[in-house]
Amino acid sequence: MLQKFHKYHGAGNDFVLIDITENNAIKLTQKDIATICHRRFGVGADGLITLGPSDNSDFKMTYYNSDGLEGTMCGNGGRCAVQFAYDRGMAGKKTTFDAVDGLHKGVITDDEEVNLMMQNIGEIKNTPFGMFADTGSPHLVIEAENLQKLDVKTEGEKLRHDDYFYPDGVNVNYYQIIDNVIHIRTFERGVEAETWACGTGSVATAVIAHHKKQFDSNSIKVQALGGQLTISFEFNGRYENLWLKGPAQKVFEGYDFIK
Repeated sequence: MLQKFHKYHGAGNDFVLIDITENNAIKLTQKDIATICHRRFGVGADGLITLGPSDNSDFKMTYYNSDGLEGTMCGNGGRCAVQFAYDRGMAGKKTTFDAVDGLHKGVITDDEEVNLMMQNIGEIKNTPFGMFADTGSPHLVIEAENLQKLDVKTEGEKLRHDDYFYPDGVNVNYYQIIDNVIHIRTFERGVEAETWACGTGSVATAVIAHHKKQFDSNSIKVQALGGQLTISFEFNGRYENLWLKGPAQKVFEGYDFIK
C-alpha cells in the first residue's frame, strides 16, 4: 500500500510527517516506521510524526524515534508539526496541540520562523558526568573545551547507556560558548546517533548555561550543526514561559510503499 508523507526539517533535524486524519492513512508498525526513517532503505529521517484529531486542541502530535518506538517530546519535531498543520490547513499561524508531555502553543512568526512553547522545567540536577534537566525529554549537558574535535558518537553513546540513567537512558549534549553563542552537538537516544539539531536539548543546554551564570540574558542563541535556534524564558526561581524558536521548512512530499 502507498502512504502519503511529507518531509520537513527544523535546523537540519529532519522528520517524516503523516496526517492520520486522512481516510487512507495506514496504521504503521514499529518496523514500518523504522524502515521509513532509514536513510538507506526508506525516506530517511531522525523521526516520524503523526498528526491526528484532538478533543481539546487543534491536533494531536505523536512522535516516533527512528528506531520505530514512540518517543518523548521532540522540540524541533513540534515546530515542524506546527508548520505542517498550517500548511495543511489544520491550524492557523497560532495554534495549540497535544503532545506526550501535555499541551503546547505554537506561533508562526512574521519572519517565517516557528515558536514553540515548551513545558516548565523542574529541578536541575548535578550528576557525576554533568548537569541534567528534563525538558519533555531527559538531557545530560556537558561543557566541552574543543567541541569541534569531540567524538560525539563514541562519548555520547557511552553516557546514553550508562547505568546511572537506567532504565530509560538519556540524551547527551556537549556545548561550548563562543562569542556569546552556545555551540552544541547532541547524541540522541532512539536515533542512536548525533543529530544536526535537537530542540529539547538546546532548551536544556541554554537553561543550564543560564543556571551556571554563564548568561545574564533570558534570550539565548544556540548554534547547532544544521542551523541556529533561540531559547527564551522567564526566571523567577524556576524556568517558566520557555519558547524554542527557529526555522521549520518543508523539503518534499511523496508516497512510500508499505508492505
